[in-house]
Amino acid sequence: MLRQRFISALGYRWLNRLYDPLLRWTMPERRFKTRLIQLARIEARDRVLDLGCGTGTLMLLVRQTAPTADVHGVDGDLEILRLATSKASDESLRLKVTAGMAWALPYQGDRFGRVLTTLVLHHLNRENKQRALGEAYRVLRAGGQLHIADWGKPHNRWMRVASLLVSAFDSRETTTDNVQGLIPELCLRAGFVNVTEADRFNTLFGSLCIYSAAKLA
Repeated sequence: MLRQRFISALGYRWLNRLYDPLLRWTMPERRFKTRLIQLARIEARDRVLDLGCGTGTLMLLVRQTAPTADVHGVDGDLEILRLATSKASDESLRLKVTAGMAWALPYQGDRFGRVLTTLVLHHLNRENKQRALGEAYRVLRAGGQLHIADWGKPHNRWMRVASLLVSAFDSRETTTDNVQGLIPELCLRAGFVNVTEADRFNTLFGSLCIYSAAKLA
């Protein structure tokens, strides 16, 4: 079995506190996360998991959009989870966050109606990408949906050039599957159906794609 060390959001834990401002300055963060939530069509009292929740930005947006949804977050970085809970406290909210790896989720099966994940899969090698998608499938109830926002296959010349930055900042080993457009195929291998590229955004680092998939009802 191919092992992988834990990779923090910016590569090093000491950069965690810079994650939010850097994402705001360099990415259309609110636009793509809002779009992801729109596509997820979260309903009242849906149970939602943010897989790799980081500093909790997506969880807070879900809470604003669907206040009665039961929103949970999981991340392998204890320090970044503390940042998430601190941010929620500033907004007078309490987030349900749990420490755990994407490829070994600490939840029972058939628990969630939606699994959302943003900018996580490109940190994982091929084996752990597949395991993480398998775990997402396991914890979804029948008919549940997976929605992914992550780097995808560049859709024009400029995005091909920009995607070189992703490989420079992150590991080529973990980003190659993304920029080759393999995420939908890996979703299918995990058992998902109706796998589509639902939207895409041009960014400084290449094409950011939103993929949607479902667990068979």
